[in-house]
Amino acid sequence: MTTHKVKQKVKEKYAKIAEGKLSDCCDEESSPSESSFRTNTMAGEYPASELREIPEEANLGLGCGTPTALLDLQEGHTVLDLGSGGGIDVFLAAGKVGPTGRAIGIDMTSEMIEKARGNARKAKIRNVEFLLGEIEDLPVEEESMDRVISNCVINLVPNKKKVFREIYRVLKVGGSFVVSDIVTSGEIPDAIRQDMELWAGCVAGAVKKQTYLDIIAECGFENISILSEKMYDYGRTESYGLLSITVRGQKRSRKKLHGR
Repeated sequence: MTTHKVKQKVKEKYAKIAEGKLSDCCDEESSPSESSFRTNTMAGEYPASELREIPEEANLGLGCGTPTALLDLQEGHTVLDLGSGGGIDVFLAAGKVGPTGRAIGIDMTSEMIEKARGNARKAKIRNVEFLLGEIEDLPVEEESMDRVISNCVINLVPNKKKVFREIYRVLKVGGSFVVSDIVTSGEIPDAIRQDMELWAGCVAGAVKKQTYLDIIAECGFENISILSEKMYDYGRTESYGLLSITVRGQKRSRKKLHGR
């Protein structure tokens, strides 16, 4: 298994979801129990009041949390969403930052970008932008973002440290991120790690919770905290389990950066 093969599988899967050929990332080759895991237990629940002005097609049920609900977004902020899919979290962020702010979505699947742009036109949401790109190499200038969000996407990337280094690069000094993602308790079985379908299904790429937090710290973030946590019954054994966490971290202040 190579990084290229993982990316190609993920891209193929999410292109089919964007085109309506699959219902979710655990559809098609997966077993009914795997599909049930995604659609019934993983997706975060958004407040109905926040969805009224957003196209139903924007919410593909692919997340594992609600990062925008736990982020201190303010009027005028510029927000970046990693792996924006149909655009749901971008649109929610856009409503919070107001007309003087901006919400930008990055996705490596062109079909998802087109779907999100279509949803933006349908809802006449103008303070948003969707860019094609990889989250390990963001097409965004250094220190240009007030906040960064991501919802069940970083687990799809083999090199998670590279992603968090990019988050650190694009955040303004003192800026913060909130990401929801899948992690594990215990070691993930090798048979699962090698399953390409389960990579695309947000399972095989998960790392241990402490490893995930250590990566964030190694990339220079401070004030790291878990805002929410949920354990799943899916595939759980005495030595292994999956859980979703929503994590917050902050880019060090300029004074602390100079003091390193």
